[in-house]
Amino acid sequence: MTIAAPTVTVTKLGARIGALIEGVRLGGELDADTVGTVRRALLEHKVIFFRGQDHLTEDGQYEFAQLLGTPTTPHPTVTSRGQKSLAIDSEYGRANSWHSDVTFVDRIPKASILRAVTLPEYGGSTTWASTVAAYESLPEALKLLAENLRAVHTNVYDYTATHRDKARPKQNEYRAEFESTHYETEHPVVRVHPETGERTLLLGHFVKNFVGLSGNESHALFRLLQDRVTRLENTVRWNWQLGDVAIWDNRATQHYAVDDYDDKPRKLTRITLAGDVPVGVDGTPSTVLTGNAEHYSIVDEPGKAA
Repeated sequence: MTIAAPTVTVTKLGARIGALIEGVRLGGELDADTVGTVRRALLEHKVIFFRGQDHLTEDGQYEFAQLLGTPTTPHPTVTSRGQKSLAIDSEYGRANSWHSDVTFVDRIPKASILRAVTLPEYGGSTTWASTVAAYESLPEALKLLAENLRAVHTNVYDYTATHRDKARPKQNEYRAEFESTHYETEHPVVRVHPETGERTLLLGHFVKNFVGLSGNESHALFRLLQDRVTRLENTVRWNWQLGDVAIWDNRATQHYAVDDYDDKPRKLTRITLAGDVPVGVDGTPSTVLTGNAEHYSIVDEPGKAA
């Protein structure tokens, strides 16, 4: 399957998520037609991949990101690892649990752009899941339940429950910076995508609890819904090569970096784009409980292309 654009092809990688784009040299000089093709492909396929972008620098990645939206600062709390992009460095930790980026703030990024810098000799792939497909796969009774739930997301989450590997020398240092400012935000469990109108499950490892439910009830219900997200049919797995770039719609996906490369170095750079405040099926937006994210990102206007 391809989407027509001069010299550009968009090839599906799976029925529910993922596409490879060829014929594009990423950077700040892309023409409007090509940028439009990239935007449409992102909305349709949720995560898109580019090979052979060895020319791209951090500055070029940032300039390209500006064509798709407004870049955020690298992170709400982690400020020591870059001015334009966030270094995703295995020396400081490994994101080997399912999540959407930065859901503990109210203005969740609409998209993330990830560029491979240093890769291990083996392993180190990343898997994405469609939270739209997950919602659509729910029985009607569970859809109704999920649409009426709200969840508290926090950056001070149960780290030991999701990371059981041995501690690395700089992991505690990174963890302290990550938690240096406490954030909690109440989000709808089902949000309405501001561009496509699709309904998508807003979950992942930053969820602390469901509003009005006990810890045990929250845990059981979280597993029931989260397991729908990570069904293999809803996922695509990418085996990185140097020069690769991945872009995902953070409003419609979760991802998981597979920790199967021993102590080999792995480093990528991530830029996130400003997003909107999620709105539930009933029209109620997310609510800040703790923390102010104004320094991190503007609130993107709903309906603005990602």
